[in-house]
Amino acid sequence: MSDTPVIGVLALQGDVREHLIALASADALARPVRRPEELAEVDGLVIPGGESTTMSKLAVLFGMMEPLRERVRAGMPVYGTCAGMILLAEKILDPRSGQETVGGIDMIVRRNAFGRQNESFEAGVEVAGIDGGPVEGVFIRAPWVESVGAEAEVIAEHGGHIVAVRQRNVLATSFHPELTGDHRMHALFVDMVRAVK
Repeated sequence: MSDTPVIGVLALQGDVREHLIALASADALARPVRRPEELAEVDGLVIPGGESTTMSKLAVLFGMMEPLRERVRAGMPVYGTCAGMILLAEKILDPRSGQETVGGIDMIVRRNAFGRQNESFEAGVEVAGIDGGPVEGVFIRAPWVESVGAEAEVIAEHGGHIVAVRQRNVLATSFHPELTGDHRMHALFVDMVRAVK
């Protein structure tokens, strides 16, 4: 059991249940995280999709923003999908009023870059470091990455735009792999957590 990492899913808003299922299928012990004391008990964290402005405000309200920043700075592995990617960016190109980020990846993101809700789509995405063909990703009001700093590694692009980035222990995708039944992104993240556990 000792090799089984405990991975939290930030459960303030968004598709928490789907991430818990995907993590469990990738051999992690998955649990929702809402409070700083729950954050202190996990080896890694997923920040799910949702509405990035709302998530940012709820993280501040629940006293989670500073503990999140501290854990990321201390090297805790984190994986952000869609809105989670926005929260892990150092800079948002068009932030809403009062919107804060956790940071962790030296990148600039553009919110809702792939269009509105009714322009959502599913696509196969070739991700560096993942075998077995393209990863199935769902893009829902998805961001894309405008640019990355020297330490950030681009691991996937779609339609000429950066959609997956990794910087040390922090991973982010524009798309939602948890909605497809393809759990290889979660398996990659579980391996990242296991490597630093």
